[in-house]
Amino acid sequence: MRRMLVAGHDGLLVECEDLEDVMALHRSLEASRPAGVIDLVPAARTLLLTFDATTSRSDLVAAVTRAGAAEAGLAHPVPEVVIEVTYDGEDLAEVAELTGIPADEVVRRHQAADHVVAFTGFAPGFAYIAGGDPALVVPRRDTPRTRVPAGSVALAGEFTGIYPREGPGGWQLIGRTDSVLWDLRRENPALLTPGAPVRFTEAGS
Repeated sequence: MRRMLVAGHDGLLVECEDLEDVMALHRSLEASRPAGVIDLVPAARTLLLTFDATTSRSDLVAAVTRAGAAEAGLAHPVPEVVIEVTYDGEDLAEVAELTGIPADEVVRRHQAADHVVAFTGFAPGFAYIAGGDPALVVPRRDTPRTRVPAGSVALAGEFTGIYPREGPGGWQLIGRTDSVLWDLRRENPALLTPGAPVRFTEAGS
């Protein structure tokens, strides 16, 4: 059951049952955004709605209540993003060992899954991409790296992530991409936004 909490003078925080529930609610509200809502910010188990001064919090509570699981089948409001990956990551062999699946099968399963951006965070342009093959759920590295190259494609828990810039990180690296995740020259700087379907393909194929 969803729980709704006051979040400052202009926010409503919805606690959801799980990630799938967050994504269903986000899709529903994006498809028919309530009047006065400025932003929708999904996370792993919550959805934050911010609203303008003319909007009644009680009206938003009613709108969220009306948005049910039946809306989960709505079409994605943004087009599919294709990410070309060179699967030569430093941790690909370790992922294969952790999952008991050969490395080439790890790659095949990663490409075959129906991925979708669940939420963003950590760094500008970094997206938590859900919908991966359950067999590829792996833990973070015991010892994080102090330097992960920009464009690194990695796994951690139920998510795939792509590092938008060089920096420290503890996810399992399985490949790399030349896709630019964050570019201030674009109308929308982020390549990956919540709700966007993502398809991973082999670079050069």
